Amino acid sequence: MNLLTLTDVHTHIGAYHILHGVDLDIPRGGLTMLLGRNGAGKSTTLRTIMGLWQASQGSITFDGQPITALATPDIARLGIAYVPENMGIFADLSVRDNLLLAARTARTVEAIDRPRLDWIFDLFPAIKTFWLHPAGKLSGGQKQMLAVARAMIEPRRLILIDEPSKGLAPAMVANMITAFRELKQTDTTILLVEQNFNFAKQLGDTVAVMDNGRIVHRGTMAELADDAPLQARLLGLSLAPGTGEPR
Repeated sequence: MNLLTLTDVHTHIGAYHILHGVDLDIPRGGLTMLLGRNGAGKSTTLRTIMGLWQASQGSITFDGQPITALATPDIARLGIAYVPENMGIFADLSVRDNLLLAARTARTVEAIDRPRLDWIFDLFPAIKTFWLHPAGKLSGGQKQMLAVARAMIEPRRLILIDEPSKGLAPAMVANMITAFRELKQTDTTILLVEQNFNFAKQLGDTVAVMDNGRIVHRGTMAELADDAPLQARLLGLSLAPGTGEPR
């Protein structure tokens, strides 16, 4: 059963027509990868779902409820979190205060669900280490972990994440993969935009591929990972033997 459905969604940004009739189903409880070349419309799709850009045509339905015309705060209150490519953290605030702001039901740090906070500390030890440091002083990888932790600090029904592995060192990518594998074991549904195909194939249950503002392929991640000619046609990948990484 699908938690989120986009039907014939078009998005215009000024004079530019970015999404050209996106049809996309996100199964409940799984992790869907949204792949495609740069400029294909992936980030615009996430921003349109969140209401940051309004769809000019078509419909978006979340758990049976139309959300196409809702404002972003109302969409967030339905249990949808968004981690943008630019991470969206507050650089002048401490790591602690960034998490407190994201924990909407807690007014103090002490009111945050302690087992959940300890779980985040286990997944991202740097969050605990730099608890009282300004978030702007963190490294790029640590900022990315904080951005994901903000989305995880409370149970969410759906998390939209834009390129979480971008610019991360291999050790941090492995840490992020572990975090998402654990998040998949909860009731959270995830829609994840990613350029790193090796990262995608380790995590994805289902996959959709975009090109020129449209969905051009849907299926399981395992099927795409096993079909090198299809990867080359859809994504322009040339995979080095044994690495799963684009050359």
